[in-house]
Amino acid sequence: MAYSSDPASVRGFVPPQNDEERRLMRRVEELCRLAQTRGIPRYTGFLSDREQTLAQAACHRASFEAMRFWGGYEGAERQVLCLEPPDAWQEEPLGFLRLTALAAAGDKLPGHRDYLGSILGLGLDRACLGDLLPDPQEPTVFYAVVLADKLEFISMELTSAGHCPVRTEICDTLPQTILQGQEHELREATVSSLRADAVLAAMMHTSRTRAADYIAAGRVEINHLPLRAAHEPVYARDIFTVRGVGRYRLAEIGGKSRKDRVFISFFQY
Repeated sequence: MAYSSDPASVRGFVPPQNDEERRLMRRVEELCRLAQTRGIPRYTGFLSDREQTLAQAACHRASFEAMRFWGGYEGAERQVLCLEPPDAWQEEPLGFLRLTALAAAGDKLPGHRDYLGSILGLGLDRACLGDLLPDPQEPTVFYAVVLADKLEFISMELTSAGHCPVRTEICDTLPQTILQGQEHELREATVSSLRADAVLAAMMHTSRTRAADYIAAGRVEINHLPLRAAHEPVYARDIFTVRGVGRYRLAEIGGKSRKDRVFISFFQY
């Protein structure tokens, strides 16, 4: 099956949609100017994939090329923007925590939402926290990627998640089992068109009517922006977030079958 790499099949840049997004771009441009004029690195907090797109555009607008995104491991969802002028000293902007649930036999173990709520409940902003990753070999263990200057505070203050006691420890790196566990299976499907409802239905293994209902209810975002209509076109690399269901990434768009259906490949998270 052949897939297209035609740039026309990829969504173009969507400019800032509200004051918060405009403030983010202005802040990144200012950080670029500071890094350039003072010759010292500057770092943001953790950014969502939508925020990363805006931050990259701001760097281009500021003509600053010495930038990269880093989330602690390859393929991280939430990442820090690192502005590092050539020959400048660099610092590690993030670190890792091992979170071990001290549950009694039969007790419910805390999950992603429990840990997220407990860490933010310490009074921290969402930008302080990167990905939260379960250990596939140890059900009682999660790992958290956090800003380096928040490691000590969280390790001292985080003592529970949900209704379960938790031991929080600073660690040097993520175990290989975690990194291997982040690989996702590439799936394939065919769709009648590249309308949002048709593609979403294929990825969710449901009907177009049900997919359209999710969209009409305001439960679907594409690239962290609300999807407003079922007939909107979609593009390769679009990330769909369906509230209460999960996330999907449209990896590639291919040619057409003999029945005039479009080949797509996607990941489910």
